[in-house]
Amino acid sequence: MFERFSQAARETVVQAQTEARRLRSERVGTEHLLLALLGQDTPTAAVLARHGLSREVVTTSVTRLVGDLDAQALSTLGIDLDAVRERVEATFGPGALDQPLGGRVSGGHLPFAPRAKKVLELSLRETIAMRQRTITDGHIALGLIREGEGLAMRVLADRGVDATRLTGEIKLALLS
Repeated sequence: MFERFSQAARETVVQAQTEARRLRSERVGTEHLLLALLGQDTPTAAVLARHGLSREVVTTSVTRLVGDLDAQALSTLGIDLDAVRERVEATFGPGALDQPLGGRVSGGHLPFAPRAKKVLELSLRETIAMRQRTITDGHIALGLIREGEGLAMRVLADRGVDATRLTGEIKLALLS
């Protein structure tokens, strides 16, 4: 399938790995694909920007959402994440938890989460449905929207992005 990817689509997949490492994730998720799309100078990135999305905005939203999910999960176990952070920083210094973990984050191939894999599969389906031969970054964006349930879509929903309108604008950009 990757032989059908345009240079921009390949760059999206590579950059998604970089975004996952930057956010200290163990897997590449839909949010990392979205961030990678926003990091390029393409018509798709321009459409996303017109909907109020930027790398900074999405990074902030993803960090907040993941932090909220982690804190909620730990609190159900009776663990106060803020108290843990305070104790670690008292022992190891301010920002100790913000440092990369022993090389794991900075190198090697990170696996793709099931939803991110599904997005790439759906990008091929979008390409075929549009009767095009090459999968572009726009098709990956359409795959993100079509998948509909990953963290990327949660960010879009939280930002008030109309997925139907966004889909139409991306398709229009792909046909231009």
